[in-house]
Amino acid sequence: MNYVLIALIVLVAIFVKMALVIIPQSETKIVERLGRYHATLSPGINIIIPFIDRAKDIVVLSRGRYAYSTNIDLREQVYDFPSQNVITKDNIQMEINALLYFQIVDPFKAVYEISNLPNAIEKLTQTTLRNIIGEMELDETLTSRDTINTKLRAVLDDATDKWGVKVNRVELQDIIPPESVLTAMEKQMQAERNKRAAILTSEGQKQSQILQSEGEKAATINKAEAQKQQEILHAEGEAQARIRKAEAEAKAIELVTEAVGKSTNPANYLLAQKYIQMMEELAANDQTKTVYLPFEATNMLGSIAGIKELFKDK
Repeated sequence: MNYVLIALIVLVAIFVKMALVIIPQSETKIVERLGRYHATLSPGINIIIPFIDRAKDIVVLSRGRYAYSTNIDLREQVYDFPSQNVITKDNIQMEINALLYFQIVDPFKAVYEISNLPNAIEKLTQTTLRNIIGEMELDETLTSRDTINTKLRAVLDDATDKWGVKVNRVELQDIIPPESVLTAMEKQMQAERNKRAAILTSEGQKQSQILQSEGEKAATINKAEAQKQQEILHAEGEAQARIRKAEAEAKAIELVTEAVGKSTNPANYLLAQKYIQMMEELAANDQTKTVYLPFEATNMLGSIAGIKELFKDK
């Protein structure tokens, strides 16, 4: 009797354990009753009928492999698809791998609208990526990652909507062209850098020559201006000197006039002085001791006579 009671208690415990299903947060399960959809379990404690209700299996991607599980993860998931070969519009073959961020928003559709959800998403991503790259040339492919990501996400989001999946983001990880293309691109980049360097060098030389010519021009102008100012100042100096000399001579004549009076012509006096000064200079410079007499010696002698009369009156 005790054994029967113990067995009954064990059976009840097993039945209760099978009837109580605890669902973690951000997960769910699809329950079928006698092979037909019954309910979508929510996080927390749920009660089912053992042997009648059964959780539906779904294919998931675990550690890079497909596996079956009754738990459906409702969080955003990341699929890292392996590299695949694609061909561009200009017939360049390259390898591309992508990251796909998606989230199951309708567990019912994810279970019953597609048999292998991860595989379907992977194949759809590969074919869509091939179509998008096939419409673009190599250079455009390498410089338009954002455009490719946007187009790919739009196509995948629209196609996976019937599977209860929301594609949030698609990112291209690597775009690897063939080795020959990489070598050609490197040479092209080197040639472009050399071209820019040559252009910059020629521009620098051009600017240097322009600045040098402008400097020479400015120097010539400044030199001409300086020479002009120098000549002006020199002319003004000569003019001032002549004016001073004329004023001095006028003053000397005035003084001579006052000294000799009206009896003697002052001009004769000054002229005699000039003759005497000239004769002294000639005598000092001539080593032969030649005696020079001016052609108009009578005028000079007359002047000297005038000077003699002056001193005689004094």
